[in-house]
Amino acid sequence: MSFTRRSLPVSLGLVALALAACTTPEPPAPAPPVRPPVKMPPPVMPTPLPPPPPPATPLMTPSTFGALPGWQQDDLRQAWPAFMASCAVLGRKDEWKPACSAARAVAASDGNALRAYFESWFVPNQIRAADGTDTGLITGYYEAALRGARKRGGAFQTPLYAVPDDLLTIDLSSVYPDLKGKRVRGKLVGKKVVPYNARADMGTANVAGKELLYVDDPVEAFFLEVQGSGRVQLADAGETVRVSYADQNGHPYKAIGRWLVEQGELTAEQATAQGIKAWIAANPARRQELFNVNPSYVFFREERIADPSVGPKGALGVPLTPARSVAIDPTMLLLGAPIFLSTTESNSSVPMQRLVMAQDTGGAIRGAVRADFFFGFGYDAMEKAGRMKQAGQLWVLMPRAVAQ
Repeated sequence: MSFTRRSLPVSLGLVALALAACTTPEPPAPAPPVRPPVKMPPPVMPTPLPPPPPPATPLMTPSTFGALPGWQQDDLRQAWPAFMASCAVLGRKDEWKPACSAARAVAASDGNALRAYFESWFVPNQIRAADGTDTGLITGYYEAALRGARKRGGAFQTPLYAVPDDLLTIDLSSVYPDLKGKRVRGKLVGKKVVPYNARADMGTANVAGKELLYVDDPVEAFFLEVQGSGRVQLADAGETVRVSYADQNGHPYKAIGRWLVEQGELTAEQATAQGIKAWIAANPARRQELFNVNPSYVFFREERIADPSVGPKGALGVPLTPARSVAIDPTMLLLGAPIFLSTTESNSSVPMQRLVMAQDTGGAIRGAVRADFFFGFGYDAMEKAGRMKQAGQLWVLMPRAVAQ
């Protein structure tokens, strides 16, 4: 028994060894596949929007009065009342105050004294476009004459409208100082401001109850919008009133004459006010189609005519002087400034060189070397303005203190 007790551990050890020898070891777990590292693309940064291009500014080249063609021949006595009207506004500016104050001491009837005044206080600066061009387009406008009535009836079927109640005019300059002088027009739909109706979409619902007057000629009513003001002789009231620009629907002005040229209906030479009216008379069924080319729509206000010899007020807020006031682009030139204009007479090669005042603006007047010459009121003014499409040059007169 003692042998048995000693051998038992040995036998168990042998069995364990035998079992271990008969057991197949498990293969090692396969290593996970080696994947190449994924290259992440660099983060894409949003491309910043380029800053808006600066507005095209006119190039002003200082010149001399001796270089102004026709300066010595111009009768400055005719320009003086318009200049003094401009000074009533510009004289509030510090840089203009000395020159405008000095003007009050000059004898308005002394042409030589007036010329000496301008040559002492101002420097003429020739205006050129941003591309260097010093010659641009000079057109003409006038105060229209229409026949009308306060109530619709008979021949008086075309309404002139006051500003609609739902037209919004928003000045953004308080939020965006760079937009000084820029206004957005529209209407409120729900909580959104959307563009106001264009001419083609100007339904009667928008302007119901805003009829100022009714006139007898839809063509002249359209041209009244282009001119901006006119006088209406009221058949049912025995008086003549003035209708002046009050506001606009916010859509850009598009020239119907240019459209007729693009369509091959007229040549460039034929695209005068007279030529356009003749085309309408020959194509009455297309009249509204033509009008709708211009989406801009003008609203008016009625004014009493205290003195028939005084013109309508322009954008400067002073009455326009026939043959001495012009409309300019106020983003390019200072509204109110004296400008020396060198061009030719309406539909002519006869020189027209004179001092004028930038006292008005217009939807079609865009650009630095661009002016609309005010011919005044009446048939003759209408005829001349309708044919005025001349080349011209401009010099703006700036106070010496500003020019230095």
